[in-house]
Amino acid sequence: MSRTLLPWWTAVVLIVLSGLPGTGKTTLARALVAAVGAAHVRIDTIEQALVDSGAATHPVGPQGYYVARAVAADLLRQGHTVVADGVNPLPVTRELWWRVASGAGVGVRDVEVVCSDPALHRARVEHRVADIPGHPEPTWDDLQRNDFVPWTGPRTVVDTAVLEIADAVRLVLG
Repeated sequence: MSRTLLPWWTAVVLIVLSGLPGTGKTTLARALVAAVGAAHVRIDTIEQALVDSGAATHPVGPQGYYVARAVAADLLRQGHTVVADGVNPLPVTRELWWRVASGAGVGVRDVEVVCSDPALHRARVEHRVADIPGHPEPTWDDLQRNDFVPWTGPRTVVDTAVLEIADAVRLVLG
């Protein structure tokens, strides 16, 4: 029997998308899910569910990330590739995803999603249509006061100001 090496993404893997709101994380997540049949774990959805349940109020804080990591760990252990979609603003939030992958015995791919064109980014934020009922969308002013700590470690950077979504998917999976 001959063995062939398969691309890394044919194995179970955790793909972690990070970046400011309005950069295109969820659009990229949905395209990745369609391309590889992964599960999409979205922090915004989880946070709104916590608010809807009465367990939290906006802004939710770290609870959504804890729930997301637990769900992702279960899915990974069951053999599903997971696309984790959240701002992940701090080095500690990014590091915790590595622990999830390690605990599940799978690889991890860090992806920072950016929009290098400030006018385009602002237009996206100001003209977003909420797709999660009740979830508050941040304003451009909110983004200017964000606590996003710049990356220092290795990751794949996807600039949605210059890449079409299909090209971004190829970059992440390449």
